[in-house]
Amino acid sequence: MQKNLEIYLDNLLNWLQTNFLTPNAITQWVCILFGVVLVFSLGLVIGPMFRRWVKASVSNEFLRSLFSVTASVTHSLTFFLYSQICISFFVMKDDFPRWIIAASDLSIAWVAIRLSTYIIPNRAISRLVAFCVWGLALLHIVGLLGYITSYLQTMSLSMGGNTISVYGMIKGLILAAICLQLARVISTFTAKRIETSHTLSPSLQVLINKLINIGLYTAALLFTLSSIGLDLTSLTIFSSALGVGVGFGLRTIFANYISGILLLLDKSIKPGDVIELVGVFGTVRYMHARYASVLTRSGKEYLIPNEKLITNEVINWSYSNTNVRLVIPVGVSYASDIHQVKKIMEDATKGIKRILRTPPPLARLSGFGDSSVDMELCVWIADAEDGVGNVTSEVLFNIWDLFKENDIEIPFPQRDLHIKSGSLG
Repeated sequence: MQKNLEIYLDNLLNWLQTNFLTPNAITQWVCILFGVVLVFSLGLVIGPMFRRWVKASVSNEFLRSLFSVTASVTHSLTFFLYSQICISFFVMKDDFPRWIIAASDLSIAWVAIRLSTYIIPNRAISRLVAFCVWGLALLHIVGLLGYITSYLQTMSLSMGGNTISVYGMIKGLILAAICLQLARVISTFTAKRIETSHTLSPSLQVLINKLINIGLYTAALLFTLSSIGLDLTSLTIFSSALGVGVGFGLRTIFANYISGILLLLDKSIKPGDVIELVGVFGTVRYMHARYASVLTRSGKEYLIPNEKLITNEVINWSYSNTNVRLVIPVGVSYASDIHQVKKIMEDATKGIKRILRTPPPLARLSGFGDSSVDMELCVWIADAEDGVGNVTSEVLFNIWDLFKENDIEIPFPQRDLHIKSGSLG
């Protein structure tokens, strides 16, 4: 046992002398240490200055987070550039800078991990990506990555007229994840920029965002397929047959998607409109690919499929004009002076800020009921998205108070019973 231990220690010492204690290796470690100290010192000076500049000059939240991530990888990028310069000098001397190359690979791996953490919001997936990146960097440093890559390339499977290796499939999955995440980040950034534009209407903003999303994700998919060596033309027949099957299975989803695009093109319904549909009255907040979000005054948010907005009858209170007329019915006693009632009802709208003065409020006689003279008060408002029932309630409160002050009676249904004498005999 002791003899085996001595052999292991001798082998370890020989390995250290061969790899770490040679003049070439010691020179490399000195270069690496000097680079780390240099980069760290520059970071202490430049880092706070850069953060102060970002805080003072950049107001966009997305750009701020992007700059912060860039600042966090500046050390690694600077060390990578420094290591490349050192590698060039060693190559000019016909030396192989093994440890500087390893340090350079680790710096790039750290950059990849930081960027993937920023792009991927899910912590579990970002940790998995970090583990894979560190593993690839370690395999590359010890020289096993090339052998594993060659072995995976020999393993393949046929799909139609295409032959795809296991290595190509793994590379395709990685590229797909990266491209889709980049498409998501770019889509989020452009959406925020478009939403802040005052020259585009809300419907046009949503339409442009949808077209950008379609273009980005389609480009990401095509780039991934072509990068793994897949001939896209050979997939035409397969994709046609698959499209027919998927079309039947996902008919409703596609109908909602196309309906959403049509609604945005004809501008019949757009974000900010006040609509009424099948007992739902509220403001359109968002228009997504499959549904529209309608927020009611009670706080309920209805997710209405776009197809229903196309096929059903929809009342758009703010389609061509935001002005909305409210008709408030009021009944008074037959003993009342209806001319005085008309004036009182119109006066009841004074002091209510949401009621427009043009067109002016107008009270009118609508009919003669069984128990009351039926009057109507017509008022106009320009902000139906803030509710209509609250305006009606405020007007009715004022009418009640004014009727009480002027002794005007609001009747209720009643019947008089007349009994003739002798009818029971």
